[in-house]
Amino acid sequence: MGSIAASALATASVVFHIYLIFTGLLPNLITRPLHLALALPWVFVIGNNDRGIRKWIGYALCAIGLFGCFFIAFYRDKLGDQYGSIEGTGQLLMAIGLILVILEMARRAIKLALPTVAVVALAYGFLGQYIPGEFGHSGIPMDSFLGTLVVAEGGIWGQLTGVSVNVVAVFVILGAFVGAGEGGDAFMALATKVAGRYRAGAAKVSVISSAFFGSISGSASANVASTGAITIPAMKRLGYPADFAAAVEAVASSGGQIMPPLMGAGAFIMAELLRTNYSNIMAMAILPAVLFFFAAWTGVDIFAKKYNLTAMNPSDIPDTKRVLRLAPFFCLPFATLLGILFFTDYTPQFASGAAIFVSAALLVTNIRYEFCYRDLLPRLLKACVTSARQIAIIASIIICAGLIIGVLNMTGLGVKITSMILSFSNGNLWIALVLTAFACLILGMEVPTTAAYVICISVAGPALQELGLPDVYAHLFVFWFALLSTITPPVCGTVFIAAGMADAPWIPVAGHSMKLGFGLYLIPMAFIANPALIQTIDHPLLAMAAFLKIGLGLWLMSQGIIGGRLSKWMQIPFTLLGLIIIFAYGIGNV
Repeated sequence: MGSIAASALATASVVFHIYLIFTGLLPNLITRPLHLALALPWVFVIGNNDRGIRKWIGYALCAIGLFGCFFIAFYRDKLGDQYGSIEGTGQLLMAIGLILVILEMARRAIKLALPTVAVVALAYGFLGQYIPGEFGHSGIPMDSFLGTLVVAEGGIWGQLTGVSVNVVAVFVILGAFVGAGEGGDAFMALATKVAGRYRAGAAKVSVISSAFFGSISGSASANVASTGAITIPAMKRLGYPADFAAAVEAVASSGGQIMPPLMGAGAFIMAELLRTNYSNIMAMAILPAVLFFFAAWTGVDIFAKKYNLTAMNPSDIPDTKRVLRLAPFFCLPFATLLGILFFTDYTPQFASGAAIFVSAALLVTNIRYEFCYRDLLPRLLKACVTSARQIAIIASIIICAGLIIGVLNMTGLGVKITSMILSFSNGNLWIALVLTAFACLILGMEVPTTAAYVICISVAGPALQELGLPDVYAHLFVFWFALLSTITPPVCGTVFIAAGMADAPWIPVAGHSMKLGFGLYLIPMAFIANPALIQTIDHPLLAMAAFLKIGLGLWLMSQGIIGGRLSKWMQIPFTLLGLIIIFAYGIGNV
């Protein structure tokens, strides 16, 4: 597909998703199939790098998917009268074709792991009646099974896809529009101004810039590729060890997915599943995220002492005037977003839509506040293309995950896994938490964080809640641990990307990453032991007390785990003391 056609498709995708913000409620079986239809060409045509017959297979799959989407949108009233069942050979072939397209779409977009899990789930739905014992099921008729997944709102057009259409896509568009102009430079300039003059300044710039950029990009991999392209060469140029430079970027980029407001789309799905306001999720998630970056900053500082890492050259640090001139390019959109979210009753979609228009208006000018009308169209097209690509990747993930959730709901497998967790834990919440954390780590290998979170909370969340853990704690706990595989071997996706960019062996990078990112393993346990940490709205003083208590424990543990100038004999007492401070005498009640 040529660049003109790709730009037109990208513009159509952006206009469609923004249009939905201001049109009120449209039928789900129109908006959700059109959402998938706009995503399909980005995976099978524009992003198709195959040759020969495989290229044409991609085109054919795109055509099959488009036919299925438009069929469902056009005949939604008739399909609604079928009560979640397919009728006739034509609908059977359409349903099978659409499922195969979604599986292949996910494979092309995010590799094999997630579609493999989906295939196993589908096989269980078809054949589970032949499994003896409690993990079998009574069998589901083919027409009902496929109908629920494909022509009703119980599978690929379910609640998850609704979040992708109505909320996630809009925030992805916002991030792309901010980054298309001077906003991306503004993030980096502010981070460099704040941290560049400190010991290991380039590494600390990586921590701060990844927190800023990751909060809107929603993707650890995108975060590494964008901020890492600047910070990793800067660190190496200043003499930092290559494996350390890569580890800093891998850890900081992973943390972007737990930093509000975007949280890798998790915040929106969490708000939808919990039936709570999005702003409440942001308020509860902010202190744990700040603690994660505090632990990473502390670890970098200890490494700096150990390796005598220097600050950035003064000539590389932007002056205050440049930072202030760039500030409006990200302050104005985010002030608009947060102001509407916290001080009005409008929806997150409306707030993001207003921020998009502010960002788009800023594309007409530059750091000198000149009227750059020639740059406006290229910047708008760049923002639209970036948005459409990212929306397609997220749709690939979420719609494929919707297949898995649909099977879990129909077969009752989630309830059975919940019973197994309860049985193994013998009624002990902490054992159940460890089992859930391990399951999140396994599932998160190559499965994107959002999909791993959705699947894990579906099967493990009820068990944790039955043991007395409030649902919001269960959701945040699972979401954090779904992120573990980004820095934990054997998969550790951000480690591989950062190691390649730094030209460093990945095993030392993974080792440094796990030390710098140890907060990812401990903080979810810490806010279970200190429930006040996320009660920022109801108990702000207790939340701050818990924040300071856990922060002190993390600082001590950083000294012990990383070592720095401590002797090996002193590292163990520091680590144990940090653990005691974090987990003893928890603050708050759930």
